[in-house]
Amino acid sequence: MSSTSLAWIYLVLSGVADVAWAVSTKFSNGYSRLSWTLVSIVALVVFLSLLTQALKTLPLGTAYAVWTGIGAVGSVLCGVLLFGEAITISRATAMLVIAGGVIALKIVPA
Repeated sequence: MSSTSLAWIYLVLSGVADVAWAVSTKFSNGYSRLSWTLVSIVALVVFLSLLTQALKTLPLGTAYAVWTGIGAVGSVLCGVLLFGEAITISRATAMLVIAGGVIALKIVPA
């Protein structure tokens, strides 16, 4: 596996860990629930570590845009599924635009 392929894997996993961090932070209730606070801290360390590894190979602008896109779309989906947040046509369309941009950044040569 090439270092670029591995960097993309690190980046996607970092985005997923970012979503886990956001969700666990919400569940921690302002860091007042110890177990969720610990999960939040672990997820933070994991996403920072993976993002650091990805940035050793990938261009900063591309990596950051993809990472935030994964975090944004993942957090909205978790908000809808776990916390009963509203999903509208406008929000769904916005998520599709973000996801399309993330995919385009992956397939367009740097």
